[in-house]
Amino acid sequence: MGTVSQFHHRLRPPAQRIESEEAAISTARDLAAAFRREASERDINRILPFAELDALSISGLTAITVPPDHEGLDVPNALLAEIVAIVAEADASIGETLENHFSTLETLRVQTAEDLKASLFARVLLGDRFAAATFVDGSELVGEGLGYRLSGRTRQAAGILYADWIVAAHTLAPNRPVTLYLTRSDDDLQVIDDWDGFGQRTNGSATAIAGALHVNADAIAPAPSFRYSTGVSLGLLLKAGVSLGIARAAWADLMTAVGDHAAVLAHIGKHAVSIEATAAALERAGRKLDFAQVNPVEAAMADAHFSASAAAIIAGEAALSTANALFELAGQTSAAIGLNLDRHWRNARIHGLSLPLDRLLRSAGEYVSQKIKT
Repeated sequence: MGTVSQFHHRLRPPAQRIESEEAAISTARDLAAAFRREASERDINRILPFAELDALSISGLTAITVPPDHEGLDVPNALLAEIVAIVAEADASIGETLENHFSTLETLRVQTAEDLKASLFARVLLGDRFAAATFVDGSELVGEGLGYRLSGRTRQAAGILYADWIVAAHTLAPNRPVTLYLTRSDDDLQVIDDWDGFGQRTNGSATAIAGALHVNADAIAPAPSFRYSTGVSLGLLLKAGVSLGIARAAWADLMTAVGDHAAVLAHIGKHAVSIEATAAALERAGRKLDFAQVNPVEAAMADAHFSASAAAIIAGEAALSTANALFELAGQTSAAIGLNLDRHWRNARIHGLSLPLDRLLRSAGEYVSQKIKT
């Protein structure tokens, strides 16, 4: 903990290209099968999955949302959420890294000027990974030559430790929100491995520190002005995908532990229905987000945000309840340290903490109230 990451000095081969939706889902399943084998050991010993993240990049899976205008596949959002769920079922920490990466790419798609967009999507196609962050109060961004000088630190955020690019929110004086596109290769940008959570132990959460870092003016974009940006909604949808993956992983271990004993069939059915309903909520939210992306008017974006919020809330509840059921139904045999089955509960609990539940519920109340009035 508290060490400076040197990840940006690592080299990897350029990424392959995934040419179809069928290939994307097949690649995700193959990678998940490999990730699953040592996921428990990585969790117990906090072995950071650098090799697994590189495998994701090399496979081309991290580039499947690049728009066709930039030579990408641009898979539908429901499929993207399912792919994140497949990876998260194998390793929830890796799934959360993808959650941050893909939602950041959506911000890039809708926010940046064409030259910057083209440059960064080209890097995505080569396998570069992205993570979002926010600079804390007291950080400075002041004019310097043809750009700005940045000093300060970010809040902890998942995926930073594995990212080639950090996409950071900041505010220009007097009160202009912007997004900075920062490369990890700059010596004036350090990443500190300071995550010590009891769950999602290898999700790459870290803090970035800028020390008099020069940022070119063309690497800064205005923050989205819409209340319900598609980047935020996609983040919620993919957060739901990670929770669905955690629920499925707990479910699989539950079935291994208790089988189909008649005494627990009703309980098994309850959680099976919950997982199925969660998957349906993700699919519905994904379709609404597809529509909002091609028709970015306020009504469509608000509708997508409502459905993505609902999916994230439902999925979080399913993950936690299924993880609890594993111990309630399997009994003492499930508590053995060597089995490490408690990681499902720990992952669900920690991942759920990043969901702003009260704010989402208030927003949902405002949305449905307005719908009734109109």
